[in-house]
Amino acid sequence: MTDSIRIAAWNVNSLKVRLPHVLRWLQDQENKKQPIDALCLQELKLTDDKYPHQELEAAGYLSLAAGQKTYNGVAIIVRKAALASIASDAVTTFLKPTRNIPNYEDEQQRILAATIPFAGMQPIRLISAYFPNGQSPDSDKFVYKLNWLNKLQTWLTEELQHTPRLALLGDFNIAPADADVHDPKAWEGQNLVSPPERDAFQALLKLGMSDSFRMFEQAPKTYSWWDYRMMGFRRNAGMRIDHILLSEALKDHCSASTVDKEPRTWEQPSDHAPVIAMIKKA
Repeated sequence: MTDSIRIAAWNVNSLKVRLPHVLRWLQDQENKKQPIDALCLQELKLTDDKYPHQELEAAGYLSLAAGQKTYNGVAIIVRKAALASIASDAVTTFLKPTRNIPNYEDEQQRILAATIPFAGMQPIRLISAYFPNGQSPDSDKFVYKLNWLNKLQTWLTEELQHTPRLALLGDFNIAPADADVHDPKAWEGQNLVSPPERDAFQALLKLGMSDSFRMFEQAPKTYSWWDYRMMGFRRNAGMRIDHILLSEALKDHCSASTVDKEPRTWEQPSDHAPVIAMIKKA
């Protein structure tokens, strides 16, 4: 049994297209003896009946998914070998599952939460989140985004009271600071970096959450998303909009937080790269 677990988030921009990438990446991490014990996916872009439970289980992983046709969709994938022996199937793995923000009517599948009984440690509440994009600050979609962020904050306040060991993982569609943007001047005031969005990100931190990536010294110009257009990845014209926020009870156990750019180099990649945090069991 290892003394840490590794949790990750990845916006795959269509699981139907990117399932081979997900399976390859998980196997690569296993081969490096750095397995991913839980992976939160965003932008599944498929319905629940199309979700590849069998393929993932054959590879050693159990899944919980909240799908939606064409758009959105989130999932939590857990490595069977990382679970306490009691958690031998999906029923005993994904405890107290929550789909979407409670008391907020929303047809868009953007939130999936479950408490996971990892072996050798107290359970952790994982939330896979796909934040709205917002389109532009003068659009109705931006109004929806800010309202959604407000509802998320209210719900998280309650969640942290019941489950203090909590991690919020996913595509936040927010670059929290200029250091997270390849060209801050060009993006100033625009969607993903506007003051209301950044204020909402800071409000999440004020709940007692910590941006795991910024807990450690990092190489400058490290991003998690690059536009497909204008050779964005080749020029490293990206943004860090994929995050893992850890509650007060987890942050002191976090020993590393990284972005794995390698899958972005593969053929037909997602425009996002996986982000990873390592949590000590002590």
